[in-house]
Amino acid sequence: MPSSPALPRGGDAHSYGVVLYPHITEKGTILGDLNKYIFRVARDANKVEIGRAIKNLYKVEVASVHISYAPAKSRQVGRHRGEKSGFKKAIVTLKKGSKIDLAS
Repeated sequence: MPSSPALPRGGDAHSYGVVLYPHITEKGTILGDLNKYIFRVARDANKVEIGRAIKNLYKVEVASVHISYAPAKSRQVGRHRGEKSGFKKAIVTLKKGSKIDLAS
């Protein structure tokens, strides 16, 4: 049986389920100068899992993880009401000397 293809940037398959993608905003770019990065994460992920996933995916040393929840918002298009689902994001602080290049 052929071996499975290697995952890009290293890490394991579980890490890709925990960290969904970087959350790029104006505030996020300002925090990037302070060695803090914002990521959208899975709803069931905890701080320890997020820290390990960032360490595996980006090969950096994590100092701390803070979690924030964005609430769901109601939307209306014509006479149809719906809800824009909320999400969970993590603000990850890296140790000095570590840096993530989100542009690539």
